[in-house]
Amino acid sequence: MSSSLAALPNLNKSDGTGVSLDEVSAQVNGKHVALYFAAGWCPMCTSFEPSLMQFREAANSSGKNVEIIYVPSDRQAADVVKRTSSMNMLSVPIGEEADAMKRKYKIWAGAESVKLGMGRRSGVPALVVLDKSGDEVAFLAAESKGAKALGDWPLDYSGLW
Repeated sequence: MSSSLAALPNLNKSDGTGVSLDEVSAQVNGKHVALYFAAGWCPMCTSFEPSLMQFREAANSSGKNVEIIYVPSDRQAADVVKRTSSMNMLSVPIGEEADAMKRKYKIWAGAESVKLGMGRRSGVPALVVLDKSGDEVAFLAAESKGAKALGDWPLDYSGLW
């Protein structure tokens, strides 16, 4: 478990306070984990999220537990707290840590291109499903496919954390 957790940056609870590695470990244990790249000011993100929440609820109800970690493109930490509280998600801290994840997976909002460059593979919203080693197993292009992208989530994959 510790090697997979090492693939993640520090995380925050939905109230914006830091979360310990033990708490993260307990929260992701036995679940499919994905990073959710989005922003509250993005209309495509906010219109996609009801489908994402329904998907998470349906997956969890069917025993295919899902944990989604928010990677914010929001402009203020208070906006991240508001969003993660409403969606009940852990989040990557806004700023350098979120930007590092965006660069690693090449996903950021177009408005961030001045800061992060032009070499992205996708804008927001998008999800990256991780295996238990923290490696990418699926990319869900919600920016271009909307809710249909959730059909690309490999829930039968054995990559539980």
